[in-house]
Amino acid sequence: MSKPDYYEVLGLQRDATESDIKKAYRKQAMKYHPDRNAGDDEAAARFKEAAEAYEVLGDVQKRQVYDQYGHAGLGGPFQGGGFQWSDFTHATDFEDIFSNLDDVFGGGILGDLFGRRGGRRGPQRGEDLRIPVRLTLEEIASGVQKRIRFARMDRCDTCAGSGARSGAAARTCSVCNGMGQVRQATRSLFGQFVNVTTCPQCNGEGKVIGDRCADCGGEGRAKKTVSLSVNIPAGVTDGNYIPLRGQGSVGPRDGASGDCMVLIEEAEHEHFERHGNDILYELPISFSQAALGAEVTVPTLNSRAEMKIPAGTQSGQVFRLKGKGIPELNGYGTGDQLVRVMVWTPARLNEEEKTLFRQLAELESIQPPEGGKGLFERMKEAFGA
Repeated sequence: MSKPDYYEVLGLQRDATESDIKKAYRKQAMKYHPDRNAGDDEAAARFKEAAEAYEVLGDVQKRQVYDQYGHAGLGGPFQGGGFQWSDFTHATDFEDIFSNLDDVFGGGILGDLFGRRGGRRGPQRGEDLRIPVRLTLEEIASGVQKRIRFARMDRCDTCAGSGARSGAAARTCSVCNGMGQVRQATRSLFGQFVNVTTCPQCNGEGKVIGDRCADCGGEGRAKKTVSLSVNIPAGVTDGNYIPLRGQGSVGPRDGASGDCMVLIEEAEHEHFERHGNDILYELPISFSQAALGAEVTVPTLNSRAEMKIPAGTQSGQVFRLKGKGIPELNGYGTGDQLVRVMVWTPARLNEEEKTLFRQLAELESIQPPEGGKGLFERMKEAFGA
């Protein structure tokens, strides 16, 4: 079976730069990563194929040989002994490319694939938790302290996190001899291939517990409900989160604790509508207030404010109350409150009101733009005058 072209594997042209090669490999490895494609043999093969291509193209000397002689050069005398998977020693290149992969996928897959040194993995870190907190606009505008209650995995009180029954001790894993890793050597056309995986017996810890704690089943942790106080600053928005470091679940058998992420959810307000750091309020006013002008009181997020409606105000016109909106999250500046006035049309009029409107309609001399109907003309039609 012919070998694939390494440039095609990574989707590159032959004049690709070192930076292009790294970016292309990162893209392929992220796409076919085993943690994203669990149980997919084809994806696993593509992942190893991409790693093989990067092993050659990412090395200046090997790339020169490959460009000149192709795959034959990698396994022939041009390579000085042939291409060996055991030559995969510059794992630091891969770790540099995937310096944050463990955070993304939550594991040590890179070490499993490329034999990263360092012995057993040790206790695992606990899970991160995401706790939603619902806030009103008033709370967002002023900042608030909230108490949250949630369940997490905490250290088992019975075994103090060891996972062993009282008086029992953990023993060295007989499968990996305490190394936490299992190495299996196989041979291929390229030579010897060493596959390093996490020990399935001890899960990478190097020790196993024979006499397990009855309360936690040997895990060293149990579910508990906790209560924490969280200070939420003014200016947060829907989707923001506040990290509480080390307040997530504790890891199995005394592993480090994960984090608790407090996720902000913004509750819909009955009267106000948020637009960035500005808030919008719709104020109903009467015909007379719109025509003659008026002083009105407008509710704000934390109090009330006086506002002047100028004579001749049109329905839908927007006024601005400076500094009455949401503060900036960084503390620099505050948004405004926008007040959109809506001229209110009464649904019913008594006879006296109808008479007054008819009289006003007779006196009305100003026509709206483009020959539209006047205010009181519309009133006559609405009330059958």
